[in-house]
Amino acid sequence: MEKPAFTEHEILDLLRRRWSPRAFSDRPIPEPVLSRMFEAARWAASSYNEQPWTYVLGVKAEDPAEFDRIASTLYPPNAWAKAAPVLAISVAKWKFSHDGSPNRLAFHDVGAASANLTIEGLKEDVFVHQMGGFDPKKAKEIFGIPDDYEAVAAMAMGYAGNPDSLPEALKEREKAPRTRKKIEEFVYRGKWGGGAIG
Repeated sequence: MEKPAFTEHEILDLLRRRWSPRAFSDRPIPEPVLSRMFEAARWAASSYNEQPWTYVLGVKAEDPAEFDRIASTLYPPNAWAKAAPVLAISVAKWKFSHDGSPNRLAFHDVGAASANLTIEGLKEDVFVHQMGGFDPKKAKEIFGIPDDYEAVAAMAMGYAGNPDSLPEALKEREKAPRTRKKIEEFVYRGKWGGGAIG
C-alpha cells in the first residue's frame, strides 16, 4: 500500500512517499538493504560531528529472541509492530565526548540519522514507522544501555503489508487520507506568528 502526499509544492518523490504504515509484510529485508539504510544514518549531520546515535537491532528471521526482547518494550497499542520483520530502538548519547558537557541536540541528531535511514529504505520500498510508545527504562535495563545514553524511539521496518490485516480501528487510520499543517502555520518571518512563505 502506498499513500503519497499531495503536496502544494514539488518535492523529492521519496519524501512524498514517506509515511508510517502499521501493516507490514513478513517479507525479510535483505542484509545489504539494511546495511545501506544504516550507512545513510551514519552520514547524517550532527553537532560537533558527535554522531550521538546508536541503534539496537532485532531481525526476526535471524534472531527471534533478540527481536522479541525489543518487542517486549512496546506499549500494547503498538502490538501491530510485531508483524514487521525488523524492530529497532534508537539511542542517543546525551553528553559530548570531547568534554562531557550535555548535548542538548542529541535527540535532534538521532532524529536526523533516523530520517536519513528512512529515506534510504524507501529507495528499496522499505518503510519505517518510528514510535514513542515503548518503555525506554525497560529498554535500558534489557540491553544494558549505559547511563549517559537514553533510548529515543522504537522503530518497525519492513515492506508495506495489507491494511486489512489490522484491527478495525487501526485499519481505518491506515486507510485515512494524510494531512499536514499549512506552511504558514509553522514558518514565521520577523517575529513569532509573523508572515511566512506560502
